[in-house]
Amino acid sequence: MKVSALSLRDLEYAVAVAEESHFGRAAERCAVSQPTLSVQVRKLEEALGIVLFERTSRRVLLTPAGQAVVRQARLVLAEAQRLLLVAREGEDGRLSGRLLLAAIQTLGPYLFPQVLRGLRQEFPDVALALSEGRTAEILDGLREGRFDAALVSLPIAPAGFTVVPLFEEPFLLACPADHAFAGGEAPAPVDLAGPGLLLLDEGNCLRDQAVAACGAGPGAGRHATSLETLRSMVAAGAGYTLLPALAAPSGPDPTGLTVCRRLGAGGPGRTIALAWRASDPRARGLDGLAAYFRAHAPGATLPCGHPLDAPASPARHDVGPIPV
Repeated sequence: MKVSALSLRDLEYAVAVAEESHFGRAAERCAVSQPTLSVQVRKLEEALGIVLFERTSRRVLLTPAGQAVVRQARLVLAEAQRLLLVAREGEDGRLSGRLLLAAIQTLGPYLFPQVLRGLRQEFPDVALALSEGRTAEILDGLREGRFDAALVSLPIAPAGFTVVPLFEEPFLLACPADHAFAGGEAPAPVDLAGPGLLLLDEGNCLRDQAVAACGAGPGAGRHATSLETLRSMVAAGAGYTLLPALAAPSGPDPTGLTVCRRLGAGGPGRTIALAWRASDPRARGLDGLAAYFRAHAPGATLPCGHPLDAPASPARHDVGPIPV
């Protein structure tokens, strides 16, 4: 027989008869007449080619084959209920189920530890899977469905995404403690475009932003593969660099080798945003996720003791479809 010949309702009838051991009580439980229930159970037996029940004037007993079928029928009905629950997930606008969240590698390791505990409390029905990478890799993964949402630094190319700015993150100057930039008046960004400037390697958005902030040439600076390597190079006296505020140490360097300082009002920084596919039907829930990050991510305290202030009402941008 074909699976299409099976009816979930007939399986419910068979389970009810097995549990009630009585066709009349089973019919009442299923809100149908006893003749209707009896006929459907007979049809199920004929379709399966087995006898499910021993019928006597006093009681109804499951046959050995019937025991196996009813046991499996319970599993099938339970899975059918799960299917309905999955279909109803998110009806109230809240996120639920597995969520693949990516972040650029110069943000994720420093932001996630601060917000994950609260994120799990705010979205208890979400099973988070986290990933980190470079902007281009993350956006490709977002387009291809390998990620559901991504924390990125603006600007990004308009490519079928909904983009919600979350907060502004300033850059701090990190330099050796004995460097001329470590004391006195904070240098202007243009003063940093010298041979001592340390940058991330090509293909990293933070490198491009630092180069633009300092007005340096495309080949400026010595390169490192990660922020942690940059910090080690600074501690070794190899030069100075710009660090996103969340990646900077939370207090004075215990080794006394480095100093982090602001570059003054209007200094360079970056805008952090949450992006997801504009076609994703979970827009309400993802808006809620963006609101959570907007409310909690800026709560970090910068090394100079000033809170990282978020824009009062960041704009949401729905950009056009992916060009083909």
